[in-house]
Amino acid sequence: MPVTVLLVDDEPLVRAGLRAVLEAQPDIEVVGEAADGASVVPLVRQLRPDVVAMDVRMPLLDGIEATRAVLRTVDSPPKILVVTTFENDEYVYQALRAGADGFLLKRARPSEIVHAVRLVAEGETLLFPAAVRALAAEYGNRHARAALERAALTEREESVLRLMARGLTNVEIASELIIGAETVKSHVSAILAKLGARDRTQAVITAYESGFVAPA
Repeated sequence: MPVTVLLVDDEPLVRAGLRAVLEAQPDIEVVGEAADGASVVPLVRQLRPDVVAMDVRMPLLDGIEATRAVLRTVDSPPKILVVTTFENDEYVYQALRAGADGFLLKRARPSEIVHAVRLVAEGETLLFPAAVRALAAEYGNRHARAALERAALTEREESVLRLMARGLTNVEIASELIIGAETVKSHVSAILAKLGARDRTQAVITAYESGFVAPA
């Protein structure tokens, strides 16, 4: 089955460009478009996309609030890929904190756009750019530190979390630690459960905000 995608951006040319890039792939299907975040929830319920490619800045309802609305009101919500012009945009970081699963620049090459959609659909986080990692570190707070302390991660889980924070996939982490990919998957599941994180992105944000991982 192809990966189904809903495009959300207030610029028609951006939507047209993304559609052209994605629909050139045999394993990706664009099932709908929206010009504002206010239309996202009803469209997600109607179309049931695997991924929502969401502009972070829109006039009526921005990508942050639209992300919150989808995760709060939709059963089995789709993955949300934040799409934006500026990599150091604080809106991007807030969208990730709200529950978005990954990050993509509008100026990305077609191959990068396709890779991002596939990776998010598979449930593996994208590498945050250095500017977003720095923002996460700046937002360090006692809640994140307390969550990490309560988690009481094992030494191996700590190693896996550090590599997750670098943006490595399960296969890449397995290669780095010389263990099986299924073992990595089990460690990731344990980390999410211990941190009370919805997904890898939220676990990585906690890692940066707590100071457990420092931006390079």
